[in-house]
Amino acid sequence: MKTRHLLATLILAACAAAAPAAQPLAPYGTAKVDMHAMNVTDVVFDVNYADPQDLRFLYGFIKNTTKETRGKVVVVTHGPELRAFAKENYEKYQGIIDQLAELAQNEGVEFKMCNNAMKAAGFAAEDMHGFITVIPAGFAELAYWQSRGFQYMNPAPNSPRDVRYLEHPELKK
Repeated sequence: MKTRHLLATLILAACAAAAPAAQPLAPYGTAKVDMHAMNVTDVVFDVNYADPQDLRFLYGFIKNTTKETRGKVVVVTHGPELRAFAKENYEKYQGIIDQLAELAQNEGVEFKMCNNAMKAAGFAAEDMHGFITVIPAGFAELAYWQSRGFQYMNPAPNSPRDVRYLEHPELKK
């Protein structure tokens, strides 16, 4: 009896060792890598977020972009997120506003706010923090900066963090 059990164990171990490891299906091969240097590039960010809390992503978008582009940055805000820039809401959005103000003060990022959107939301220029410049119209401002050679950026407030685990929860650490 012991001999049969030992023989069965040895056969199973040999089969397991001979079986190829599970590999993901890859009919198109593996991605190429091209970490090329970029020319200095000026960019204009088009920001219109339904939830002001999504501005927390903007800081990372700007930092990651400017690390590569190294040029001037203008942010045009013209949506519901503008209420985060109101002085009366500073306590609620302090962390986000402090980060964006730091970009303005230390890195020269210019923050432009649409007067039309601001008025529609019930605010006036004096309601906003000092690093904001109120401009006539958001879309016209985007066109203005693009006409000056700035490259258009529309950073959607969706983080790619952990999206792999949405498809493969068993990989989550």
